[in-house]
Amino acid sequence: MNTVKTLMLSIVLPFAGYGMISGMNENMRSVLKFQKKKSDIIADNAKPVLISSQFKFTEGPVADKQGNFFFTDIIEDKIWKYSIEGELSLFMDKTGHSDGMYFDKKGNLITAADEKNELWSISPDKKITVILDNYEGKRFNGPNDLWIDKKGGIYFTDPYYQRPYWERKQSELDGQHVYYLPNGSKKAIIVDNKLVMPNGIIGSADGKNLFVADIGDKKTYKYTINKDGSLSERKLFTGMGSDGMTLDNKSNLYLTGRGVTVFNPRGEQIEHIELPGWTANVTFGGKNKDILFITSNKSVYTLKMKVKGI
Repeated sequence: MNTVKTLMLSIVLPFAGYGMISGMNENMRSVLKFQKKKSDIIADNAKPVLISSQFKFTEGPVADKQGNFFFTDIIEDKIWKYSIEGELSLFMDKTGHSDGMYFDKKGNLITAADEKNELWSISPDKKITVILDNYEGKRFNGPNDLWIDKKGGIYFTDPYYQRPYWERKQSELDGQHVYYLPNGSKKAIIVDNKLVMPNGIIGSADGKNLFVADIGDKKTYKYTINKDGSLSERKLFTGMGSDGMTLDNKSNLYLTGRGVTVFNPRGEQIEHIELPGWTANVTFGGKNKDILFITSNKSVYTLKMKVKGI
């Protein structure tokens, strides 16, 4: 491996999942491809549109109520905005190396800020509040992705990816778990402690089910969400892990890694969108919630859809 490749892997590898090296080597040599199947979820003749490739590693896409997209450049420690008018602008610098993000009902941007292993709330005027910074007095591994339920509770994954900006070299916890932080609480609850390396997470539109990707075990699970926020009836949804994920209004699940792979509610693959590099995350937005926004390595893309986000 030459010096350039070695340097690039040392920078990017901590921010991706298993299988990234092989996927990245293969895809970075290829021209952008689009594999279309008869799923009828993508707009006729639509292809991924490159918005920009000026970043170091893109993640955490989320849309506000108006449909504007926000996403992170983890390595550069920035949050960017891509508006419904098609304007790209820097929203915030010094973000605690935020990764996954989600908007709460008040319009605050809730982020997994893993520089100091915290959950942040960033108000519309960019005031930062640390929501959570420990579990029973121990630092989290590095909150990665999150989803907020209708009651304002936060589900989040906490895998351990060694970051170049950390001084510590090992976890303080006994594993890599999924947590739930009830609305107004200062104490997180472990809701699944039997995963290898949980990563992507999303809840259904009706709030009854939670999906969690175990990227370390190459599996994605579906859970029933109980009234107290606990999880039950864990079922294997598909034998594929994922970095980030999203759902559409037809309950199709979008998983990421080597492009975007789409599964119907029965766990059957119905679509694959191939992109160069490691595809980290995906979300819906736009004025009509019918634009798929994809973060893929150093780039961000949009794709017009027939389905809509939830």
